[in-house]
Amino acid sequence: MAVLLLAEVTDGELNVDATSKAVTAAAKLGDVTALCCGASAAAAGEAAAKIKGITKVLVAEDASLGHRLAEPTAALIVGLAGDYEHIVAPATTDAKNVLPRVAALLDVMVISDVSGIIDGDTFERPIYAGNAIQTVKSTDGKKVVSIRTSTFDAAEDGGSASVETISAAADPALSEWVEDKVAASDRPDLTSAGVVVSGGRGVGSKDDFAMIEALADALGAAVGASRAAVDSGYAPNDWQVGQTGKVVAPDLYVAVGISGAIQHLAGMKDSKIIVAINKDEEAPIFQVADYGLVADLFDAVPELTKKLS
Repeated sequence: MAVLLLAEVTDGELNVDATSKAVTAAAKLGDVTALCCGASAAAAGEAAAKIKGITKVLVAEDASLGHRLAEPTAALIVGLAGDYEHIVAPATTDAKNVLPRVAALLDVMVISDVSGIIDGDTFERPIYAGNAIQTVKSTDGKKVVSIRTSTFDAAEDGGSASVETISAAADPALSEWVEDKVAASDRPDLTSAGVVVSGGRGVGSKDDFAMIEALADALGAAVGASRAAVDSGYAPNDWQVGQTGKVVAPDLYVAVGISGAIQHLAGMKDSKIIVAINKDEEAPIFQVADYGLVADLFDAVPELTKKLS
C-alpha cells in the first residue's frame, strides 16, 4: 500500500523530530511518500529525503502554501490522494488544522491521535485521558490518520529518497494570512524537548513561576505548565501540558507543584523518566513518578537549581 505523509514544515524548515516519528508509524502501512509544502520547502524536502523509511519526497512551493494556511494545503493533498490508500501526518497543531479538511473533502473520517497500528484498517488510539486504548477499524476507502508521535521512536537518518518538485493546487481562496503572533524563546520546543520542567498551581503565583524557568534553564529544558497553572495566570497557554494542551514524551519530565490530575497525566505519562516534587505525599503524581521528592518546592527547587548551575 502507498502512504502519503504530510511532513511538518514551518518557515521552510523540517520538524525532523515529529516527521521522523511519524515515518516510523507510516512505514507500518506501506511505502511512504513525504510531502513537504510551503512558500519555501526545498530545504525541508532535502532533509526529509535523508530519513530512512521515506521512499520519495514531493516538494510543493507556492505563496499560497505559506503561513500554514490549511485550505490550500488540504486542496493539494486531495489532488494527490488518488495515488494513496493512507494519508497521515504527525498530530501537531498544523496537521490537526489540515487533516479534518482533507477528510471532509474526501468524505471520510479522520482517525486521530493514533498510538498503534495493527494493520492497514485497524488502529489503536487513547481515550478517557489515556486511561484506555480504543481499537478502531475503518471501512473507508482512504484512511486519513494523525499520529501521536510520542508513542513512536524516530526513524533513523541515512535515507536517500528521490525528490520531485510538484505544482500547488489552485488556491481555494477561503482564507488569507493576516499576521502571526509567536512567542519567541531561546528554550527548546516543548513538544520535542529532551527535558521538560513543568509547574503547577502549587507554585503559587506568576512571579514564583520564575523558579520553574530557572530550573529549566539550568537543565537546558523546555518549560511546561499544568492547566491549573495556566488558568491561574501563572504561565501562558502554549506551555500547557495535558489532554487539552500539548502531549510530550521527553527523556526527563520534572513535575513541580503538580498534583497529577488525570488530564495532566494524559499529556506526559509516556515520558521516559518522571520526577515529581510535591509537599503532599498523597498526590497522584507520585503514582506515575519514577522518582519522587516530598518537599516544599520553595526550598527544594532553588537548592536544586543552585546545585545544577
